[in-house]
Amino acid sequence: MTRVIYLKAGGGYDSVFLGNENVSDPKPDEVQVHLYANSLNYHDFAVVSGVWGPSEQRVPMADGAGEIIKVGSKVKDLKIGDHVCTTFFPNWLDGEPNVDGFQTVPGDGVDGYAREIVNIPPNALTKNPRNWTYEQASTLTTAGLTAWRALFEDFNLTEKHTILIQGTGGVSIFALQFARSVGAKVIATSSSDEKIQKLKSLGADYCINYKKHAKWSEGVLSYTKGRGVDHIIEVGGPETLSESINSVKVGGHISVIGILSGLQGDLNFVNALLKQVRLQGVLVGNRAQQLRMIEFINEKQIFPIIDRTFKLEEIVSAFKYQESNQHFGKICLKI
Repeated sequence: MTRVIYLKAGGGYDSVFLGNENVSDPKPDEVQVHLYANSLNYHDFAVVSGVWGPSEQRVPMADGAGEIIKVGSKVKDLKIGDHVCTTFFPNWLDGEPNVDGFQTVPGDGVDGYAREIVNIPPNALTKNPRNWTYEQASTLTTAGLTAWRALFEDFNLTEKHTILIQGTGGVSIFALQFARSVGAKVIATSSSDEKIQKLKSLGADYCINYKKHAKWSEGVLSYTKGRGVDHIIEVGGPETLSESINSVKVGGHISVIGILSGLQGDLNFVNALLKQVRLQGVLVGNRAQQLRMIEFINEKQIFPIIDRTFKLEEIVSAFKYQESNQHFGKICLKI
């Protein structure tokens, strides 16, 4: 038997409960993983809180990390004892996007990783970065890969570029770390002066408190001497996109990632047209991209910023903490 967190159809914190299920041996083309950690993302929050709850009972959480404890007879590339983390799109292995929506995403369209033991195909896993804990590795599946793809797969970030990140969530902090590791400049926005000091300690070159300066694009343009930034990690959504367009250079790139401010809003098409802006929707990434990211992490010896870790059975408290927006970096569950 293994412990499992379940989420009833429709979601909502009251629909979360702890249960048990039997564990069978892995199929010949599967491995069995003892999971030790999950990390929280906005997508997981939306599912669990009921913003867009599942249509049937589901095991939540898209991110998982653990150790292989059994190997099917047909598995060649992984072995017992390997430390591994999951992938967001188990069937998108490489190439151009070939998925539409969340039907295959663990914790949403299919059961996820808020559990102790799972049988899983090897292609739905990658090995962890060297010397990373399970909690650290669990941050890669969604947040890490989203930042990586935005900066290095859809864009070719170098030391010549300046990027802008919004807030201090997992994707933004990963983007800050990745960008600084190649020598790029980073402008950051936050609603907290305390968090701004933390951003500066991680290498942010210039920070703006958007609560004090609602038109933060003015500060961006002033800092860049009117040019604007090369790339923006846009996690705010409708309420921040206009300021992002104002802040980006002519012909600049905006990675549209988050919807923290809602699902719909107005867009100044004239400004977007005049600036010839590239808006690129980013929905995590594929397994090959995750492998390249891990190779980069090993080379640069990057480690994620984890704000706080909760126990598996404290999953609702963890999401309420995420909802409070107090965190800096990632929130994890320890299984």
